[in-house]
Amino acid sequence: MTGSSRGIGRAIAERLAGDGARVVINYLENESRAREVVDEIETKGGKAIAVQADVSNLVDICRLFDEAEAAFGRPDIVVANAATAIIKPLVEATEQDYDRVFDTNTKGVFFILQEAAKRLRDNGHIVVTSTGGTKMFFGQTSLYLGSKGAVEQFVRVLSRELGPRNITVNAISPGFTDTELLPDRDRVVAADMSPFGRIGTPQEVAEVAAFLASDAARWVTGQNVGAGGGVF
Repeated sequence: MTGSSRGIGRAIAERLAGDGARVVINYLENESRAREVVDEIETKGGKAIAVQADVSNLVDICRLFDEAEAAFGRPDIVVANAATAIIKPLVEATEQDYDRVFDTNTKGVFFILQEAAKRLRDNGHIVVTSTGGTKMFFGQTSLYLGSKGAVEQFVRVLSRELGPRNITVNAISPGFTDTELLPDRDRVVAADMSPFGRIGTPQEVAEVAAFLASDAARWVTGQNVGAGGGVF
């Protein structure tokens, strides 16, 4: 799975490993964090490897899948989680900002899905991380939410195309979650927006992702499942 060395991605990887999946931990730069996740999984009896790849680069995407197949065979589950965000007013965004966000969040996911469609075993599962922000109104998030809105449409279309092979394709949209990406200044307000009066944990989001990646969700496809504690 992509973007799995920290936060929600790490929680999903560890949850899937706990269910018996052999997991590929993809990272961009921080090898030590990726190795930490591998060690944690293996300490608990699971199997995992770490693979460096830039998901905005098509050559890297193909290499990521090649290394995953070499280690564990054709995949049964693909999770596309890697993303980046630049928060600024639309009128201040540069072409470089646009390219950075859309190359990773949109182009990257598109070609990960393309490669997954080619390599996934029949009866498999694809899960893409979006965001509950696409259902809400926030300033300064045009790049991030625009990139994620496109991904949600990829999921709907691909679910139709892979349905004859009994492959499910779904998105999960986390809400405010306790990761390093959520600024301290926003945490109290975010907690107040939930009927539970708190923000979510990566593990709670991972539980929903694990369901979508399991045969228990074989009758769920083309959906965008919210995991936001009732905020949206």
